[in-house]
Amino acid sequence: MRCPFCGHADTQVVDSRVSEEGDTIRRRRRCLSCDKRFTTYERVELAMPTVVKRDGSRSEYDAAKLRGSLALALRKRPVSTEEVDGAVARIEDTLLASGAREVASEHIGELVMNELKRLDKVAYVRFASVYKSFEDIGEFVEAIREMQGPRLGAGKLRKE
Repeated sequence: MRCPFCGHADTQVVDSRVSEEGDTIRRRRRCLSCDKRFTTYERVELAMPTVVKRDGSRSEYDAAKLRGSLALALRKRPVSTEEVDGAVARIEDTLLASGAREVASEHIGELVMNELKRLDKVAYVRFASVYKSFEDIGEFVEAIREMQGPRLGAGKLRKE
């Protein structure tokens, strides 16, 4: 690795340590030319898949956009930032685990809906109404029925 002080190409690793989280390696290096020391960090770089939109255009995956969509659906709902972070992480893990170079925006939307269904039912219906372009109250009712699952009968509790 090139020395940031003198630009010399040869450096020596003096010490290596794994971070507490286990996802980063901290290395202390010494330049063999100027003898100055510096620290580098090594971590895995994972590439998120490209998002293919409904119109066929492609764009880079944007975590801020995903977080914004979740935040909008969850606005004024009793869901913590940590829970939202967890949902984003699970969605990203799913996308990375697929190994796909491209992913349809519809697939991401379905992943978001699954997370919202788990986090907050009202937020789920809010997101679904925009995502699925609801045009009348019947579509809201159908989304609520779908979310509730099968019922045992009129006036009875639903299956859990």
